[in-house]
Amino acid sequence: MRVAVISDIHGNLPALEAVLEEINQAEADQIVVAGDVLPGPMPHETLEYLRNVNIPIQFIQGNGDREILAQMAGVETGAIPERFREGVRWVAEQLQPADEQWLASWHKTLQLQINGLGKVLFCHATPQNDIDIFTRLTPEDHLLPIFEGLDVALVVCGHTHMQFDLIVGNIRVVNTGSVGMPYAEPGAYWLLLERDVEFRHTRYDLEQAAERVRQTKHPQAEDFAANNILKPPSEAEALEAFTRAQV
Repeated sequence: MRVAVISDIHGNLPALEAVLEEINQAEADQIVVAGDVLPGPMPHETLEYLRNVNIPIQFIQGNGDREILAQMAGVETGAIPERFREGVRWVAEQLQPADEQWLASWHKTLQLQINGLGKVLFCHATPQNDIDIFTRLTPEDHLLPIFEGLDVALVVCGHTHMQFDLIVGNIRVVNTGSVGMPYAEPGAYWLLLERDVEFRHTRYDLEQAAERVRQTKHPQAEDFAANNILKPPSEAEALEAFTRAQV
């Protein structure tokens, strides 16, 4: 079984389209979306695109998706920084009751048996929750309490938008990177799982994607186009910020 894993799409439909084209070319048997389809500049369009994927697909709910659900329920959680709240409110306004029901039905975690890799656990941030932050620089002794006792060979997560490959105790932990908001070279990042973990980077037409985003009515459309598509933060910048906030 070949499993494609994508995460942190954040409403970047052009990036998702490019990745799905490569996933089809790779003849994946299944797709796992490891959270944070939302928020972002093309929310309803992204959900509709995912609904029509012709490969079996399963979803994990990320903290971003959860915050949109809270907003749709009229709840201000306080977890979103002030500068992003207008965008979250806008995204919630674009969605329909059917979207809300679908988002609410997504898994918190998911397990699959993959030949050659064994039992694989998929989560958004960590197996315990969707908000913990860790990176490739996090000391192993900080991570052991999070991953000890899991009866799996591999954990696949997203959340921090940077690919990595770690060993924590006797468990391999990998990060998918981000389809829609990478902290690295521009493009879209994802994984292909079969007998091993293949780290993938999909290039797409960034200028065209940025223009499509600018054509939306998302309140931070210009910022998203400039700083998440055309020139995203570097891994070094993200590592510095996350190191201050990690578990």
